[in-house]
Amino acid sequence: MASDIAKPLRLLDQVRDRIRVKHYSLRTEEAYLSWIRQFIHFHGKQHPVEMGKPEVEAFLTYLAVERHVAASTQSQAKSALLFLYREVLQIDLPWLIDLVAAKQPQRLPVVLTTQEVQSLLGRLQGTWGLLARLLYGTGMRVMEGLRLRVQDMDFSRSEIVVREGKGFKDRVTMLPTSLVEPLQAHLAKVHQLHKDDLEAGYGEVYLPFALTRKYPQAAREWGWQYVFPSVRRSADPRDGVIKRHHLDEKGLQRALKSAARAAGLVKRASPHTLRHSFATHLLESGYDIRTVQELLRHADVRTTMIYTHVLNRGGRGVASPLDRLH
Repeated sequence: MASDIAKPLRLLDQVRDRIRVKHYSLRTEEAYLSWIRQFIHFHGKQHPVEMGKPEVEAFLTYLAVERHVAASTQSQAKSALLFLYREVLQIDLPWLIDLVAAKQPQRLPVVLTTQEVQSLLGRLQGTWGLLARLLYGTGMRVMEGLRLRVQDMDFSRSEIVVREGKGFKDRVTMLPTSLVEPLQAHLAKVHQLHKDDLEAGYGEVYLPFALTRKYPQAAREWGWQYVFPSVRRSADPRDGVIKRHHLDEKGLQRALKSAARAAGLVKRASPHTLRHSFATHLLESGYDIRTVQELLRHADVRTTMIYTHVLNRGGRGVASPLDRLH
């Protein structure tokens, strides 16, 4: 029994190492390890090398039928197993790519009106209010905003460089003029916080890839610090070094939920709702869909096209014949 338990533990270490070699985020690492661990325990701690298509199908079916997980959750579990077999075990399983997954429902995104956005943002103060305004004003995803570094803010060109967005793609978006002064005042406070950390013997921040080894002092440099740092220092789970991470996304989610309740909004207001509203309001203002696609960094314009369906209110914008009777 002891040897059976040791196998998956050693395997998970291999998975972790491979994920870090591929430069996946810590969130992806935690999710993949969790799914692989569940897969192994689901089949009585049997080693994945000894399993194949029937076992994978049984696990994914269990997630959908017994646990009633969302299609996106099942898809993440499938991606984790695909990574395990392809990247770690070096086993090519073409059938896993073509495995039929739960169909994801095609839903229109929740979009706030400009008045609703104004009412929502008006009830957000401090750092959370600044971050929410930045997400709506730029169309960034919440983690893109939280992972912003000081050097990515270019006030002279009124632009922001979004590093390693979805699919590891960089892009450039606008820096709203109305946020220049608030952001500069915010960064002045963050700079002082960083100076205090340095004086206390800390001041390091997580650096992507192998930059820490290549540039040993870069982790303490001002330009690499997060624009929205955490209020507390903590140990980096990768190396155990005490660093100052960025803010937790859950804090913004809670702040938005509270502000939406205070504003009397019926619609669900999440950080991603601000991104949907950004795209829709740009199209309403007359900007072409290719421009919006570039700002959102959608690989396929068809993804951006969903916002045109939001614009076509009430049956593609066609006036109902009932209204003609009145």
